[in-house]
Formats: sequence, structure tokens, C-alpha cells
Amino acid sequence: MAFDSAPARDRPLPETALDQLFTAARTRNAWSARPVPEALLRRLYDLTKFGPTAVNATPARFVFVTSADAKARLAPLMSEANRAKTLQAPVNVIIGHDLAFADTLPVLFPHAPGAKDWFADPAAARETAFRNASLQGGYFLLAARALGLDVGPMSGFDVEGVKAAFFAGTTVEPNFIVNLGYGTDENLFPRSPRLGFEEAAEIL
Repeated sequence: MAFDSAPARDRPLPETALDQLFTAARTRNAWSARPVPEALLRRLYDLTKFGPTAVNATPARFVFVTSADAKARLAPLMSEANRAKTLQAPVNVIIGHDLAFADTLPVLFPHAPGAKDWFADPAAARETAFRNASLQGGYFLLAARALGLDVGPMSGFDVEGVKAAFFAGTTVEPNFIVNLGYGTDENLFPRSPRLGFEEAAEIL
């Protein structure tokens, strides 16, 4: 009997999985009332954390906004176009980056004892935190889709207001916000075009 002897990690995912993650997945603007249990949010983070970052810095920080009180604090800080769908979504996730991520490097990158000192320059720390937390945000979106959730990432919000409301007294700055749950087709835009390979890539 013929079989594929390649290790599982070397085999491409089936098309159905690629559809769920990429080709059939959509940014949702409306949400069902189906709740997202805390156990699923924890599993979502536990998948996201394995995505690679520079020196294993993992600078992203996640605030899962689920309570009516927390939503009431967040909603006025969203742009007018994003406010209603933010209130409708079961979960809003504020994804930020910790400028003091280097403090965790002795634990996260133990084979380089001096790694913390590599980021003593605040500009270098900020650039590293932003870039790698943005990577983690991308991993988060794909992990959510892999778990059967829908996502609606947004950048229209009052950055300073969100920092004051959710990260006051910390070294965390907000990057972007994701609506999370089980989306509906209401207010779903037609899929926008994408650039072709020759327009956006080259092989040298």
C-alpha cells in the first residue's frame, strides 16, 4: 500500500484548512451572539505564543475585553465606523507591545545571559517590540481562524485613550484591536482585489 513517508511537518495542509485560514476567510463586520468561552481564549493564546519572534522576545500583550464594563470603556475610544461592531462582537482583543519586554529575556532567552542589554537603547527596544508584537498579532489572527473563530482586525481607535484606559501605569502601548467571535455575513463587503505575484514579489 502506498503512503506518504514525509514527516507530518513537511506535508502541506489540505485545501480545506488553507481555505479556512486564507482563501475563504473574511474580515467580519457583524457578529452572532454565540459566546466564546474563556477556555477557548486561553487555548488561542497558547497557540499564538509559539509563533517565532526575535530572540524569543514575545513582546505582545493581549487584553481580552468581554465584560459589559470593559466594553463600555473601550467603545467610546473606537472610531465611529468601528464602534457598533465592537459592541456587537463577543470579544474585543487589544493587542499591544511591551517596551520593557527585555526584562523577560533572562527567562525566555536563557542561553544568552546578556540579551537584556542588547535593548538598552529605547529606540531599539521600541522598534523590536513593535515589529515582533505585530508578528504575534498576525499569528493570533491565524490561530483564531484555525480554532474556528472569525476575526475583524481594526486600527481606527484613540491610541492614547486606549493606553490610558487599559495600560495605565505600564510599559505597554496598544498596536491594534481585533473583534473576535463567530461572524455573520451581514455588512460583509465583497472581497477586495489582491496584488498578483509579479506586482508584489520577485525571485532573485
